Amino acid sequence: MQLYKRAAFCDAVGMKLKKSLLLLLPVLLMTGCAATFTRLTPLEQPRNPNNLYPVEVQFNSPQQSLRRDSIKPFVQVNGDLYPLRPVEMVQNRWEGFVPVPAGANTVSFRFKFDYLYNNISTPPKPDSAWSPLYQLRITDR
Repeated sequence: MQLYKRAAFCDAVGMKLKKSLLLLLPVLLMTGCAATFTRLTPLEQPRNPNNLYPVEVQFNSPQQSLRRDSIKPFVQVNGDLYPLRPVEMVQNRWEGFVPVPAGANTVSFRFKFDYLYNNISTPPKPDSAWSPLYQLRITDR
């Protein structure tokens, strides 16, 4: 006596596999849209009297729906956000200054890019991309 038909059982497994792949597809597509950050700042800089140190980053995103004219870049230091400005005549590069307390030898910082992206049948939606955490060493030369 046979409890199930083999073909029906195989079809059910195939359908479950297709459904699970459809659920994973958005996740796979989102990981393909990950922004990349290229830190262009040296790992260490000599101490300067005004305690402001230049930082520069290149931001790239393969996300086609990202509205480039809406990008608002920042550098975050100790929970505070400081605006970055675009580098003249160079695309996707941003620069700014990081404050470091007098006497401190290191500072941790990261970049944040706020932007809008186009969405089908709705107004543009906000999103953000965060860089990894970086460290800057201050040397007494």
